[in-house]
Amino acid sequence: MKKLLIISLLACCAINSTAQVTIPADSITSDPTRKQNPVDTTLNLKSETQTQKPSRKNSGMYHLNPAVDIPVTAVAAGWSAFAFSKIYSKPKSTIEQIEALDKNDVPKIDRWAAGMSDDNADATSDIFFYGSIPVPFFLLIDKNIRKETFKFTFMYLEAMSVTGMFYTGTVYFVDRYRPETYNTSIPAENRTSGNYKDAFLAGHPALVATSLFFTAKVYSDYHRGSALSYALYGVAIAGTGATAYLRHIAGKHFPTDLFTGVTLGTLSGILIPQFHKNKDYKSPNMSLLPFIYDDIKGISFSYRF
Repeated sequence: MKKLLIISLLACCAINSTAQVTIPADSITSDPTRKQNPVDTTLNLKSETQTQKPSRKNSGMYHLNPAVDIPVTAVAAGWSAFAFSKIYSKPKSTIEQIEALDKNDVPKIDRWAAGMSDDNADATSDIFFYGSIPVPFFLLIDKNIRKETFKFTFMYLEAMSVTGMFYTGTVYFVDRYRPETYNTSIPAENRTSGNYKDAFLAGHPALVATSLFFTAKVYSDYHRGSALSYALYGVAIAGTGATAYLRHIAGKHFPTDLFTGVTLGTLSGILIPQFHKNKDYKSPNMSLLPFIYDDIKGISFSYRF
């Protein structure tokens, strides 16, 4: 009977993984001379799912998949390096081609920007461009982010490489005259450079957006709901918008070029960290899913407030 009682109690403990059972000492010993003082024997059994659940503290905010991340980053960075040397050395246009340009050939959505030009705005946009690139590394002041320095740095390199790949890819294969090429106050011979055919898409705003939105995204992942995270998103929006406006005033890009570049940079800066986020930290309100509707294929992104 005593053995049956012990087996029954152990079975109850196995069913309830956190159950605590008090067993009198006289029920688990057959020694009649042993002192009959009750002793509390607590059995704590953790469930298998509890013992196997990964610790957030040990897993970190982000993870890398070398089999995917290394090839993607290598290809993107390699192509960007190759294409950068080509897109700024396109063959020159002839003077006849420049003089034949007509604003009326530009789509209506962009036509009003044709002919704009401002060297000061161009120079100022370069300040935003080069000044934004090191911004994410200021996050390493945060001790929690600094613990994942390698993953953080690799993700940033990957984000910038992906943006660079799409930017250089479009400019490499697409010749579109910049708005200032239509400015007849500039001598035709000064508008023949191959660089004047690099309007689509806008590279400055794309890379500025990647850098600044990457910074805001990573900080907000570590400090969800903090006032500074909202401020960083504000800086990202303002910095990207200012760069886009300056490139517009400078006559470097049409509105559609700017919109495409800003969209590319923003998505790259936000989604690259999101893709690398450990599942324990992912927000259930955000979803990114593929979809197929008739002959249309794409990706559906949604965020529930």
